[in-house]
Amino acid sequence: MIFCQSSFLQLVWEQLLQTSALEWFGTVTGFFCVYLAARQNILNWPVAILSILAYMVLFYQYKLYGDAALQFYFFCTSIYGWYYWSKLKESNHKPIVSLRRQEYVVLTILTAILSFVLGVFLDKFTDTDVPYIDGACTAISFVAQLLMTRKVLQSWILWIIVDIFYVPLYLYKNLALTAVLYTLYLVLATMGYLDWRRTWKQAIQ
Repeated sequence: MIFCQSSFLQLVWEQLLQTSALEWFGTVTGFFCVYLAARQNILNWPVAILSILAYMVLFYQYKLYGDAALQFYFFCTSIYGWYYWSKLKESNHKPIVSLRRQEYVVLTILTAILSFVLGVFLDKFTDTDVPYIDGACTAISFVAQLLMTRKVLQSWILWIIVDIFYVPLYLYKNLALTAVLYTLYLVLATMGYLDWRRTWKQAIQ
């Protein structure tokens, strides 16, 4: 067990030493983006755009085509989120909303269908070696980002789920620094969920 842990840490360390400047930039800006989002700070959106542009190029280089395409979607929704949150700021009203049970069910079904469709598409039309996990992570992230722009509490739950899947995926793709980033994302997403839930409960009392 100790030997396995040592070998794993050595592998991660070797990957970190080979990390490109582009991945470093995407990682640092990505971390601050999620931290600011958890704090409900509107600056998370412009910082997110910087990280998105970096990862759009990086994921394409590593044949993670679902994730690369997802960055374009993130770019568009970040502009929308920036606009939407700015309007909330002007009105001094920042509501956090929660999904109803029926909405949970519909969202789960739609996300599962989207995951399968994207997986099949990536399997048939690209040379990626991880079509279905890439498709699933892309689908979950797609839905989570949409919910985030509207300040839906459950967006953080989806981010927690997808971060758990992304860590081993990026290690497999030799993107160790990004795997470390998504481990930090997992922590921040948990903190974000707890903070948003506290704010939401206070608002409905």
